[in-house]
Amino acid sequence: MLGGRPTLEEVAAHAGVGRGTASRVINGSPQVSERTREAVLRAVEELGYVPNQAARSLVTRRTGTVALVIAESDERIFGEPFFAGVVRGISSTLNDAQRQLVLSLVQSSDQAIRLGAYLNSQHVDGVLLLSVHDDGAYSLDLGSRGVPMVLGGRSALWSDASFVDVDNRDGARQAVRHLVATGRRTIATITGPQAMASGRDRLDGYTAAIVESGLALDTSLVVEGDFSEVSGWAAMEDLLDRHPDVDGVFAASDLMAMGALRSLRARGRRVPHDVGVVGFDGTPASETTDPPLTTVHQPLTRLGQEMAAMLLRQIDADEPTKEHLVLPVDLLVRGSTVPAER
Repeated sequence: MLGGRPTLEEVAAHAGVGRGTASRVINGSPQVSERTREAVLRAVEELGYVPNQAARSLVTRRTGTVALVIAESDERIFGEPFFAGVVRGISSTLNDAQRQLVLSLVQSSDQAIRLGAYLNSQHVDGVLLLSVHDDGAYSLDLGSRGVPMVLGGRSALWSDASFVDVDNRDGARQAVRHLVATGRRTIATITGPQAMASGRDRLDGYTAAIVESGLALDTSLVVEGDFSEVSGWAAMEDLLDRHPDVDGVFAASDLMAMGALRSLRARGRRVPHDVGVVGFDGTPASETTDPPLTTVHQPLTRLGQEMAAMLLRQIDADEPTKEHLVLPVDLLVRGSTVPAER
């Protein structure tokens, strides 16, 4: 093309559509047909059109940027498969919508204050929050800023916020019911942090299943972890000291279950013959433990996709909206809970 940089009007004429339709396609609006979308994108490619982001922002008052905030340590974020799965889903959905993802890690109160001041409509179109702690640690002041927000998991701090979660309570119930069905009677749990809704919900599910099965509810069989492998190991050591007769363990994450397996092996307890172990996450690593880990599978990539899609709907909405979505989970039965040989 001669005469310099192609314009949006030229893209529209080349595609045989109006300027407004071409603009909607380029801005990722779902309110166009697939045929129209293909025609406009083909015109963009053939003409070499590059959207002027600065001009677009002035017209739409959008930055094209979404922030993902995770309030965890580097070790957890980059060492636990949970975060990788969710971020993969978020990234793929935002890429399809031509939005830029900015990752922000919050690990101190000072960082939270600085980030809270930054997260406004001048810098981001919306915010995704993952791994929210309800004890107020590193909390962000976002409520008064008018920026659309979606949580990954429920939070007591933002009880009226939109969220996408998995059915943590039902997953824990499935895990404990399975342990009961394989003949376990002294069933312990290594919980997640009780400052997080997921940790509380998985404990609630454990408690409900124990009661429903007619077993005695013993709080000394409950030890709190932090979802890490080392906390699973330490909790299992504590449980074995107090309850040498424990024959079943539900750990609220795969990593904690792996730590429990390590402790049990060191103590000479055979899995699954002496103790059955169930984790929660369904990470690829759960297939490679010895024995392979029975686990509650949560759809991590879909969780991220649904979070991003929900936020995009809120960004495009004329009025503020609230959405809640809870995704189902399922139990993957493997060698760590094969019925004991009695």
